[in-house]
Amino acid sequence: MRGRGTGRPVGPFGSIRYNAIGPYLKKEFGCRIVKLSLDGGFTCPNRDGRCGTGGCLFCAEDGSGRFASDIPHEIELTRRKWPEAKYIAYFQNFTNTYAPVERLRSLWDASLRVTRPEDPSIVGLAVATRPDCLPEDVLDLLSEYNEKTFLWVELGLQTSNQNTADYINRCYENAVYEKAAAELERRGIRYVTHLILGLPGESREDMLRSAEYVNSFNPFGLKLHMLHIMENTRLGEMYKDQPFELLSLDDYVGIVCDILERTPREVTVHRLTGDAPQDALIAPEWTRNKHTVLNAIQQEFKRRGTYQGFQKY
Repeated sequence: MRGRGTGRPVGPFGSIRYNAIGPYLKKEFGCRIVKLSLDGGFTCPNRDGRCGTGGCLFCAEDGSGRFASDIPHEIELTRRKWPEAKYIAYFQNFTNTYAPVERLRSLWDASLRVTRPEDPSIVGLAVATRPDCLPEDVLDLLSEYNEKTFLWVELGLQTSNQNTADYINRCYENAVYEKAAAELERRGIRYVTHLILGLPGESREDMLRSAEYVNSFNPFGLKLHMLHIMENTRLGEMYKDQPFELLSLDDYVGIVCDILERTPREVTVHRLTGDAPQDALIAPEWTRNKHTVLNAIQQEFKRRGTYQGFQKY
């Protein structure tokens, strides 16, 4: 470890100071790995009435699908920049295990077969879902794919504060997440947990407790991002009617560093800031520049002389 304020690498991750998924995958596969954001045409049990309607307060009608595309198109775009890259098929939009296993198998098989056998560019599969959408037959299917490709499952927890979860209309109890995490771990399936920072009414301590809760299990990865207030969401309408306080950039950066300092070194970091469609973002304005946020996090780590796993909760 180098001295505070030198600007040189500190801790086990070099200059980045946290266990970023990009370098992790490059070491695993020997080349750059690019996630291809896909829309499998799913919905959500919090929209179709199975457990709720309208979705979470922050969720838009098209979910996270504004950036989703098809595999050949995305490969064509990325190969211009990274001709030697390989890819992970990332089913991102809405709840990507909310379907019969026959449909899931068809989609996943198609995504893994999209390149020629002699040029196997698709080397992995990532599946974003809700913890309450992992029945036994889906877990069995995931176990099967876990044996033949590099797989992880993403669980949208957002917060461990049950009062906040009820407020944002998450529509499942923390115990459901705990069961899902335990089942995935029992089967040896990697999983990544999403947390949103800056949810209405949450304090720094609430956010730290959510991260501590997640890290008390055994996640493969962690995703953090600031709450986006978006057009065409219920939260957006509430904010327009009665604006509430949001985290500043400095507040957000401080909390991210606080969380990562207490996150075990082996946990991979998949996101530290989110991408919101520019034409739909209401607030906060500072989230529009992703690089500014990431640079501020790096500078704060340097100022502190710390890194991921530097201290315990």
